[in-house]
Amino acid sequence: MTSPLDWIRQAAATREDAGLTRRLATTKHGDGLDLAGNDYLGLRTHPAVVAGAVAAAETYGGGAGASRLVTGTLDVHDELEAALAALTGAPSALVLSTGYAANLAVLTTLADAGTLVVSDEHAHASLIDGCRLSRAAVSVSRHNDLDHVAELLGRREAPRAVVVAESIYSVLGDAAPVEDLIALTAEAGAILVVDEAHALGVVGPGGGGLVAAAGQAGAEHVVVTATLSKSLAAQGGAVLASPDVREHLVNTARPFIYDTGLAPASAGAALAALGVLREHPELTARVHANAARLAGACGVEPPAGAVMSVEVRGPHEAVEAVETARAHGIRIGCFRPPSTPDGTSRLRLTAHADHGEHELDRACDVLAALTARG
Repeated sequence: MTSPLDWIRQAAATREDAGLTRRLATTKHGDGLDLAGNDYLGLRTHPAVVAGAVAAAETYGGGAGASRLVTGTLDVHDELEAALAALTGAPSALVLSTGYAANLAVLTTLADAGTLVVSDEHAHASLIDGCRLSRAAVSVSRHNDLDHVAELLGRREAPRAVVVAESIYSVLGDAAPVEDLIALTAEAGAILVVDEAHALGVVGPGGGGLVAAAGQAGAEHVVVTATLSKSLAAQGGAVLASPDVREHLVNTARPFIYDTGLAPASAGAALAALGVLREHPELTARVHANAARLAGACGVEPPAGAVMSVEVRGPHEAVEAVETARAHGIRIGCFRPPSTPDGTSRLRLTAHADHGEHELDRACDVLAALTARG
């Protein structure tokens, strides 16, 4: 008699043979130069950010205690939402427990069986899951192909349409044609959902993102999602949109209604990180300067934000490169199928504002040697 878990074991063996097994590895404080994490502004251990987290925990406790619609909306949530709206120029903001939840909330409430969703083929897994859960008809557009988006919208029979994109993509690190997408969706009578997870704090005026850079943060048909776990050095997600959309989410979004409110410490940390960014707008320029140096060492074009990737021959080579870098005290990441939308294996690197000249010199030497091998 076979075990009900035999299929799981077979899948694990298949992954291992293909070099696609993922394993958890505990990261210790100070464990090498971090070129893999998403702390783009280097604020995760900033004294003001740590103090913000501690103060919020001391004031409100370890958790929010309930969903936002019961007793889980705290002063720190209100302050954080106001600060996020101010940074991005959005009319209103709503914070959730994760960026993943923010994308699920938006897509499952703004799209339904009467909606066509046009989603970029490089969209993040949280956006893909939101599309699936929405029960909408979904068409996948070629990456950053405006003509294809227009073509798919032009074929639509559904009364409503939603276009989904990231402003800066998490694998290739390239930017979407945000300004053109805003104009295209306005003309087509569609909602545009833009995930700014990798743009917030890194691009745009004061780090406000690419929608803000386009001067369209207040556009009624544009809905921005973001995470608090990257540049803002905390945990959580946010939706930045019109008051009508915010009210709709509060009343209909299951990932918001049925989830405990964002933990006070995370809200306090993100709020403090926004304060540091306001006081030190030069941090965004440092990210770009450091990214350009790393890209040059790897022989790739400077990225639109902090994220860049280098294609390698296959998954085994990607894992080997990560281990070689680790042996030299450099932490890099890698993407392997199915995490890559184009099926390639890639080294993934992230620039941080707090990396100094000598650290970057060492990192560039290691990366140049690694990427020369292909």
